[in-house]
Amino acid sequence: MAVKMGIYKCLKCGNVVEVVVAGDGELVCCGEPMKLMDEKTKEGAGEKHLPVIEPSNGGILVKVGSVPHPMEADHWIQFIEVIRKDGKTGRKDLNPGDKPEVFFDIKPEEVSQVREFCNKHGLWTK
Repeated sequence: MAVKMGIYKCLKCGNVVEVVVAGDGELVCCGEPMKLMDEKTKEGAGEKHLPVIEPSNGGILVKVGSVPHPMEADHWIQFIEVIRKDGKTGRKDLNPGDKPEVFFDIKPEEVSQVREFCNKHGLWTK
């Protein structure tokens, strides 16, 4: 059974999906079950992945890491997502070469959770 708002990754081809409506079936890609990604909340040695949330111009600026995360062709932040207290979400997809930060037009007090997904190190949340 899939988890609503769960982020799943195919370990063969790299497809990543987010569940909008959870059903009873198993998510399968390339003939194998997709892996539900753990939401990491603590940095490891040398990692800089946790979202940093800063109030900015009536909204929030979300940066990845206390120092900017690499945005290289083989290692980058694929998306940053904000989940509001009312359940609505906002997401911005990023590409290599982009800055690892996104402005969201949402008041800080309306934020329930911020997540980001690194193509190498998975899902991180604050």
